[in-house]
Amino acid sequence: MFRNGGKASRMGERRRSDGASSSRRQFLKKIGVGGLAAYGLAGRIVRSGGSSVPTPQNGLPAFEIVPSSASKIQFVHESGRSPQYYLPETLGGGGGFIDYDNDGWMDIYQVNSGKCDFYDPHPPLRNALYHNNRDGTFTDVTERAGVAGGGFGMGVAVGDYDGDGWPDLYVTQYGRSILYHNNGDGTFTDVTAKAGVSAPGWAASAVWFDYDNDGRLDLFVCRSVNFSKANNKFCGSHQTDERFYCIPNVYDPMPSYLFHNNGDGTFTDVSEESGIAGARGIAWGVVATDINGDGMMDLFVANDTVANFLFANRGHGKFEEIGLQSGVGYSADGRARSGMGVDSADYDQDGKIDLFLTDVDEELFSLYHNNGNETFDDQSLSNGIGMTVRYMSGWGVKFLDYDNDGNVDLFIVSGHPDNKVSERYSKVTFAEKPLLWRNLGTGYQKTYQNVSAESGPVFDTAVPGRGLAIGDFNNDGGVDVLIMLNQGAPVLLRNNVGKLNHWLGILLRGTVANPDAVGATVTWQAGDLKRYIYKVAGGGYLSSHDPRLVLGIGPRTKFDWLEIKWPPPSKRVDRFTDLPLDRYITIVEGQGIKT
Repeated sequence: MFRNGGKASRMGERRRSDGASSSRRQFLKKIGVGGLAAYGLAGRIVRSGGSSVPTPQNGLPAFEIVPSSASKIQFVHESGRSPQYYLPETLGGGGGFIDYDNDGWMDIYQVNSGKCDFYDPHPPLRNALYHNNRDGTFTDVTERAGVAGGGFGMGVAVGDYDGDGWPDLYVTQYGRSILYHNNGDGTFTDVTAKAGVSAPGWAASAVWFDYDNDGRLDLFVCRSVNFSKANNKFCGSHQTDERFYCIPNVYDPMPSYLFHNNGDGTFTDVSEESGIAGARGIAWGVVATDINGDGMMDLFVANDTVANFLFANRGHGKFEEIGLQSGVGYSADGRARSGMGVDSADYDQDGKIDLFLTDVDEELFSLYHNNGNETFDDQSLSNGIGMTVRYMSGWGVKFLDYDNDGNVDLFIVSGHPDNKVSERYSKVTFAEKPLLWRNLGTGYQKTYQNVSAESGPVFDTAVPGRGLAIGDFNNDGGVDVLIMLNQGAPVLLRNNVGKLNHWLGILLRGTVANPDAVGATVTWQAGDLKRYIYKVAGGGYLSSHDPRLVLGIGPRTKFDWLEIKWPPPSKRVDRFTDLPLDRYITIVEGQGIKT
């Protein structure tokens, strides 16, 4: 989150700003998404300027802001910012997509801050669950569903941990996290105590994945520093008594949690015996992936001012932390950076899973190309990403094929953690512009093109971005985006270009494999185009994503075949040749296509 600075007092010389001022924060809070549209951001025409960037012919931008007046989403994140500058205040917020009622339409869950040892808002704050009405609008069903939260919330992870076919919610918080079991009737039950997954302390991102290949989803929870109101430190200027948010490394780093799913609704904390607890960090983001193709899911964890972790899954319930030797732990000059968000995909389609990391200004972001021997090379500079983001601080990040041409693009949201940074540094601001990078399909170097300027007014709108979730909320095949802010209303973006190409959306259901088919490999061919995607778990920062995979084939009009390699313990490979086009389907392991 902050560059490694040594003394806590250095925070008084480092970055933090409220966008242009505190008045801008109030402005964003007041107008929300609807206000952004009212100020002319929803009606401008975006032109490609003669480039190959896909642009709708009707004058709409590639990504269009959906005003709150249209979506009916009235949620506003409250940071709880105070004169004491408690560190958790600048870290939220998170949220994302969940189809909680299994109607095939993505609903939205938003996480707010709330009552804790340093914050007691009146009236009380709550999280929000919005039901998708299938017409572009959403209805707040939080109270009926019973998922209001009840603490200082951070993020959310979605997974069907008990295999009953209904997605469950894990809400991470400062203090105590919450597991909501989906009852299948539109309501949830807090089963945290029974399940044993409260994860005491300060939890950030979390991920559901099957680390031991027993067909059940286990839970990894990022844990941050050992912070409380009682040990809140003064960071700032002793001469003027002006406070700033501390660099996190003035607090003790903590081990993250790994909970094993016992298959009876309970979990066992296996952090120690698995090797996870042996590495103490300041963990914000996590993605579960398979870096070496051995069929066991590994974990890439973004740490703040501590070396990033790459937990290689060695089987038999054991992980080895290989961040240093793999080349992802430190920067090229050997410094621990301020990692916040992570994601994973094979962006150059060479059969090896790559990684991405966001961090704070002047540290550059990293696009890690997988060398195939558990080492990685940073290709962010060769792709133009590194210098573009030099003065930016990234949080949410996600690989996605936004234009359905079969190549994996990249969406990033940013915002500096220091709410006073622009008072001291002219090139760095608290509120920052999102970025969209298009994959040109030209290999691992120089394959990404910054198409932000051609893709919509939202990319010219500075916001204090934190969480980022992707999901197709209107089921048109274009993957939409939800941006979460620190102190403000979420920004919902409609994708207007994905539907211009052909696609197929698939929801995978495991039977022998874990219910969410996390770790599955999907390969498809359409004429001269052959692609594959590995289904990771998590990714980004504090956010949950649409579990469906959208497979783009560009202008081609037919899928020749589709193959699914289900994750262990399944040994099954399903292959299909008679496939529909431009629609969503469900594929159940061993049972075929369910429409």
